[in-house]
Amino acid sequence: MIELLKKSFKPSLSAGVVALLVVGLVGSAVGVAYSAHLARLKVQELQRLDEEKNNLDVEWGQLLLEQHAWGSYGRIGKLGAEELQMVPPPPESVVMVQQ
Repeated sequence: MIELLKKSFKPSLSAGVVALLVVGLVGSAVGVAYSAHLARLKVQELQRLDEEKNNLDVEWGQLLLEQHAWGSYGRIGKLGAEELQMVPPPPESVVMVQQ
């Protein structure tokens, strides 16, 4: 039986073309799988960066609120009077300048 198969199998040009096509097909399939893998990695990185952006936006908003709280006029006036012993000038020492 093996002898018969050896005699009947004669490699020809068409067998080489088929083998080349099979190799090309397998290579293409591996390339598609690899590019899909890279695309998934990029989507994961994009999602991670988007989440980080959202967290930084929240932190920025909190820092703005804190900055406004520390810089309010009432707080600055109170600190000036208490810690620096600042007092408003008497009305007779105030000079009005006109343009």
